[in-house]
Amino acid sequence: MSLAQLECQITPEQAEPLEDTLFELGAVSVELFDAADDPLFEPPPGTHPLWSSVRLRAVFTDRTQADLAAAALERQQPAPDSIQVEAIEDQDWVRTGLEGLGAIHCGGPLWIVPSWEADPETEDGVIVRLDPGLAFGTGNHPTTAMCLTALAHQPPRDQDVLDYGCGSGILAIAALKLGARHALGIDIDEQALQATRSNATATTSPRRSWTSA
Repeated sequence: MSLAQLECQITPEQAEPLEDTLFELGAVSVELFDAADDPLFEPPPGTHPLWSSVRLRAVFTDRTQADLAAAALERQQPAPDSIQVEAIEDQDWVRTGLEGLGAIHCGGPLWIVPSWEADPETEDGVIVRLDPGLAFGTGNHPTTAMCLTALAHQPPRDQDVLDYGCGSGILAIAALKLGARHALGIDIDEQALQATRSNATATTSPRRSWTSA
């Protein structure tokens, strides 16, 4: 799929109406960014303030849509500043999103290692090799990291483990590698179940039992 990106400078007051306009013109996503390094401190309850200077970025599925949207924005009163349209080079978006992810030491013997990375130099490490694919769970998210740390410091030896919303299967697999007797991974996303099955098959011992549903 060939994508195109439109960017422009706007005021906070323009953000909501321009978001609506761009979606009506075919944008598949619209993002807002701080354009002036303007920190936002704790706002009053119920308020959602934006920065004093806002950069808007919209993505379209083809360049023609983006060019037509730019022309429409130029007719707005007042018009956004610095409207620019450029093509987005096609690439493997899953792998691009995973760039920079390396091995993670979760404490104790437990390491999470992406499938494309070499194992860390450790003699007694418990290595979980992981390819998240399109599923959630690389070990970098704070909640996942805290669960992994808890498993590393209190291994669930000979216990049954339930990983509810298993994503990539990272927690269930880590539990098995740390001595759990059986792990059940549950998710409503078929891609998550596929990732969990693949990762579990690749990284767990046949002496340990796992199930996904």
